[in-house]
Amino acid sequence: MTTTKRLLLLGSTGSIGVQTLEVVRHLDALARDGRSPVRYEVVGLSAGRNAQRLFEQAKAMGVTQLALAHGQGVSAPEGTMLRTGPDSAERLVHEVEADIVLGAMVGYAGLPATMAAVSLGRDVALANKETLVSAGELVIAECARTGARLFPVDSEHSAVWQALLSRASGQPCDPPVTCGDDVSKIILTASGGALRTRTKDETYHATVEDALAHPNWDMGAKVTIDSASLTNKALELVEAAWLFGVGTDRLGVLVDPASVVHAIVEYADGSAIAQLGAPDMRTPIHYALTHPHRTQSCSDRLRWDELGGIELSPPDTERFPALRHGYEVIEAGGTLGAVFNGANERAVEAFLDRAIPFGRIAELVDHAMRDVGSSPVRTLTDVEEADRAARDAVEAQLTSASR
Repeated sequence: MTTTKRLLLLGSTGSIGVQTLEVVRHLDALARDGRSPVRYEVVGLSAGRNAQRLFEQAKAMGVTQLALAHGQGVSAPEGTMLRTGPDSAERLVHEVEADIVLGAMVGYAGLPATMAAVSLGRDVALANKETLVSAGELVIAECARTGARLFPVDSEHSAVWQALLSRASGQPCDPPVTCGDDVSKIILTASGGALRTRTKDETYHATVEDALAHPNWDMGAKVTIDSASLTNKALELVEAAWLFGVGTDRLGVLVDPASVVHAIVEYADGSAIAQLGAPDMRTPIHYALTHPHRTQSCSDRLRWDELGGIELSPPDTERFPALRHGYEVIEAGGTLGAVFNGANERAVEAFLDRAIPFGRIAELVDHAMRDVGSSPVRTLTDVEEADRAARDAVEAQLTSASR
């Protein structure tokens, strides 16, 4: 018997959003053949500014409830309801009934809508790591209050989640979850990004084109730049701390240039369970939507006979100092995560605008984290103020340098 679930997709026109719709169509085909116990009806779509793609998706999927953050003056197709403005995704969550919300909006902008979904007690398939980095304390507390679950869509956190399924029977595994003494270490892997083999000087002065040339993953510009600086891995360390209830003493990072090993969970008895797979985001998307079932996916498969050896090595924090920021955020707590994320978003914008060299991103973030500091998180207003202060601190540095 097939169960139909209602899916609300936030960030539908980006890389994760597009691949999510591909997975949904695949699951629908499987369900028609009796090969999947679940299928999805897409009941709402949101996007940032790509109205044309949003409307094309809505037509193809038969969706009438839409949101467009930058949609002033945009006319909605006949038969659809279009919400516009920066709070449009949040309104979509509140106004459209859904069984699961997939949060694929990039950056801090995805926080309000994700928080709304959690407050309503809805399960969230989370690809927006900035939500937990900026406001993890609030989000996790709200999950405890409402019973909402967070199904990780990042390949690394999905890998940890899957590796944790080998824990003793009866122990909860659906995030957020606190790992007990049976888990001694969680290791996230990094590809090393587009600049992995560059010298320190070449890395610092890398061009936009250099940093965007990721060898393995097809991602949006912001995520690809974060990958090149290892900021993405710093963000993921913070996310892992919130999802799995571990501190810096049980978190580590290793570089896997082939992006085959996505994460490793080491247990107290010395056993280590790793999740392997092709570098294809459709795999963690598929698992988040079908858990606890295992059904045929539309993602690429590893070619085991061509795999060869697996090369794991520690990251170079001299060339990529941004990785240290993740550990600092976990140790400090409070609003430092919002400061880290806000400063990085603004610095990456400046790099993509060719206003600063690549190596300046981490320097600007470091300055903002020291200048703004951390304070307690009580409400989303605290997070918003920290985010704004971080962006202002970076802006001040950019303005000073241009004089």
